[in-house]
Amino acid sequence: MAKSSLLYTFTKTFSLWVVLAFSGFAHAQQTGLPKAKTGAFWENVQFGGGLGLGVGSGYTNISVAPSAIYNVNDYFAFGTGLQYSYLKQKRIYSSNVFGASLLGLFNPIEEIQLSMEIEETNVQNTYIDDVSGDYKRSFWNTALFLGAGLRQDNFTIGGRINLLYDKEKDIYGSAFMPFVRVFF
Repeated sequence: MAKSSLLYTFTKTFSLWVVLAFSGFAHAQQTGLPKAKTGAFWENVQFGGGLGLGVGSGYTNISVAPSAIYNVNDYFAFGTGLQYSYLKQKRIYSSNVFGASLLGLFNPIEEIQLSMEIEETNVQNTYIDDVSGDYKRSFWNTALFLGAGLRQDNFTIGGRINLLYDKEKDIYGSAFMPFVRVFF
């Protein structure tokens, strides 16, 4: 049973990667308004980030993570990001996480993006216990991510691994995390 479940999961994941890899070859013609000339620096800046909302029965997860990069040339970019997350499981715990990151991107070829990111976050957890009272825990978490992804224009999908992952202190459930990155 476990082997067939693992094979099924692998097959679905591989199929998704194949579809995403080849979907970028279908292009639609796009015309837009010309960009205003605001200086060479701002012509090389792209903005992006992430928004997240998860709600369920007694569960709430809200996240906001704006970011910006500066494209040095066709191969290298660097940037910064901010993040805030609020997580609450009714009658169990709540968490506020905020922080910042520095990001470096390298595109050896147009379709491949390699990344390195250092992230520093402050975590403030409150564990709810009706019997002995609430317990609060605050700590700083540092992550160093190395990642790789498939890139199509301003869209990248891939995975990254946290080289500083510590199961006892980390805010993430695993050292490996998939990502979707979009910059405009």
